[in-house]
Amino acid sequence: MKNIRIGVIGAGETGTPLLRQLIDASFIELVGVADLSDSQPGMLLVRDKGVHTTNDFMDIARMGTDVDIIIDTTGVPKVRESLRQHFQDSGNRHTVIMHETIVLLMMSLSQGKLVQGKHDTHDYA
Repeated sequence: MKNIRIGVIGAGETGTPLLRQLIDASFIELVGVADLSDSQPGMLLVRDKGVHTTNDFMDIARMGTDVDIIIDTTGVPKVRESLRQHFQDSGNRHTVIMHETIVLLMMSLSQGKLVQGKHDTHDYA
């Protein structure tokens, strides 16, 4: 199997710890990271490693089937809705959208304790 191609949306409090793990995984190809602010710690981290960064999360969605998984760490329903609509409109049935709750589950499993996110559960309504 080839590397898993991942794009991440959100490079702040939740995204940065995840990006630290992804950037070091030999089986992951980090194809892009999006955040509204270039000064977020995750943006600085991946830029130093030569990963493509953008302030428009839809740039990652527009990569189409060149992305296997888009990880949305923002907790913003509008982001998820925009991604889903784009994939429906474009016919992309390949790329999977993974949202913050799954990220927190993965981080909790790797740390052996429940990791709390920045966003409240009402963000997912």
